[in-house]
Amino acid sequence: MKYPTTRLRRNRRSSAIRGMVQENRLHPSDFIAPIFIMEGKNQKEEIPSMPGYYRYTLDVLGKELEELIEVGIQSVLLFVKVPDSKKDNEGTEALNDQGLMQESVRFIKKNYPDLWVMTDVAMDPYSSYGHDGIVEDGEIMNDPSVEVLAKMAVSHAKAGADMVAPSDMMDGRIGAMRKALDEAGLENTGIMAYSAKYASSFYGPFRDALDSAPGFGDKKTYQMNPANVDEALREVELDINEGADIVMVKPGMPYLDVVRAVKQNFNIPVSVYNVSGEYAMIKAAAEKGWLNEEEVMMESLLAFKRAGADLIATYFAKDAAKLIKDK
Repeated sequence: MKYPTTRLRRNRRSSAIRGMVQENRLHPSDFIAPIFIMEGKNQKEEIPSMPGYYRYTLDVLGKELEELIEVGIQSVLLFVKVPDSKKDNEGTEALNDQGLMQESVRFIKKNYPDLWVMTDVAMDPYSSYGHDGIVEDGEIMNDPSVEVLAKMAVSHAKAGADMVAPSDMMDGRIGAMRKALDEAGLENTGIMAYSAKYASSFYGPFRDALDSAPGFGDKKTYQMNPANVDEALREVELDINEGADIVMVKPGMPYLDVVRAVKQNFNIPVSVYNVSGEYAMIKAAAEKGWLNEEEVMMESLLAFKRAGADLIATYFAKDAAKLIKDK
């Protein structure tokens, strides 16, 4: 019997050789940790549809940030839960320089200055309709919404945000934000654009976390059709030309082909959002004993690197970084 002279199994014989020839690796600096913040005092609330993940009031947030820093996390992405009493159709509270987002940024930059702080720039947490823009006669208006979003970005940057992260998918908002930031003397504030954000069903737990589900209809008129890849490349190209510093694909696992296409076509850092539905599915299956949570978590995160992502926003950030550190 003849055997091949090339035997790829030779490079799989032990953990040592497998490590030596490994093509992609994870590092804590790859991860962006999402942080949910709410009003009040001395509260830490678990999100029912996201087991092990919490909303924090600012006075108890410090311990979580210290744990992130301890395991090597360098970046956080902030989201705020806004009370219904402060929601309207114009995003008024979003522009409040003393609002929860702005106060959160100031708190973190004062007490943890080395953390890279990114802020969610979107109207849906502040909207009485739960949409990412101003609503008129049942339609989400693009240009008036962009004006609000640009002002929001400036407000976050003035509070000390290192980078704003617009997640709204309104046309032209990156250019408007870049212009507004520059005119305000904030040219060093970066923009991580949610460039290819799909109208996905994987966002459900996140909307529970922030009480930001749309009050009518859906978001298909402004978020992308899950069937499209070429359109994602057009969106990314537009955002780069308008001044984005990092581009994002969201969600993650079902869109690895989009991550790969973006990385192959553009010379720019690419991030991916490992979204709440992906997190919840792994957690639920692990609770049933159907999957090994740690192994599936790390395999999923490694898949993002293999596809071409430079950065990964994930609710597994702290756990994954701890595993990497403890190896």
